[in-house]
Amino acid sequence: MTTAAEGTAPGDFQDDTRPRDGQHRGLGLFLAIAGGIGVLASAILTIDKINLLEAEAAGEQLALGCDLNAFVSCSGVIASEQAEAFGFPNPLIGIAGFAVVATLGVLLASGLRLPGWVWGGLQAGTVFGIAFVTWLQYQSIFTIGRLCPWCMVVWSMMIPIFVLVTARNVPGRFLRNWSGLIIALWYIAIAATIFFVFGDTLWA
Repeated sequence: MTTAAEGTAPGDFQDDTRPRDGQHRGLGLFLAIAGGIGVLASAILTIDKINLLEAEAAGEQLALGCDLNAFVSCSGVIASEQAEAFGFPNPLIGIAGFAVVATLGVLLASGLRLPGWVWGGLQAGTVFGIAFVTWLQYQSIFTIGRLCPWCMVVWSMMIPIFVLVTARNVPGRFLRNWSGLIIALWYIAIAATIFFVFGDTLWA
């Protein structure tokens, strides 16, 4: 006798409405691209941090290419205490985390079926990532009072990664059906906050 549970790997979610892993090529492609962009942005921030430290050791002042004005300034954010929340440069976390996302995305895009524990680990990582990014957004906008363009690239990648991975893992159709709108509203909320806090000074 064949049961509905047969053929289901341990740790897989029991949700017949959710597409199988082999059908997640679209999600995998997005994760590969977003993860790659996140690695690139994090690597640039890491290099900028090293350059700033070298200039500081030499007693020099260094202006980075993304230092556009007093309020849009990578160096102003990178040099802050918040940029080393765990005692080392935050972008190192981004390089490692986004590299994992990109790798899993490539595997998914190739049609590989990932075990449940991998999805669970990815979910935990995205929850940490979005919580950390949200904290950094608050610190950048309200405490430091400066915006870092490359940091905002990281923000813009982390939001859809979190929403789409969560939509895949959470049973039911609500998040999957409305994930695009959720991402769009999230972006709008951040953009509106930045506009109301900084206003015309962004282009001064």
